[in-house]
Amino acid sequence: MITLASASLGLVAALAWNDAIKAAMIAVFGEHKTTAGLFAYAILATAIAVITVVLRSEERRVGKECLRLCR
Repeated sequence: MITLASASLGLVAALAWNDAIKAAMIAVFGEHKTTAGLFAYAILATAIAVITVVLRSEERRVGKECLRLCR
């Protein structure tokens, strides 16, 4: 049940960040959906996703190592 709740909250947070990033991109590139603006948004969203996954993976690895050493 906690996994479902965490996933739901993660989705809500992701949608909020999506809106925030879109608003920032409109502020930078203007109201029109230019190709450059869409690519910049896609690259930024991908970079955030990759960084998050890498950091979470490292956090999990360190946690497992700590548990192993503490036994």
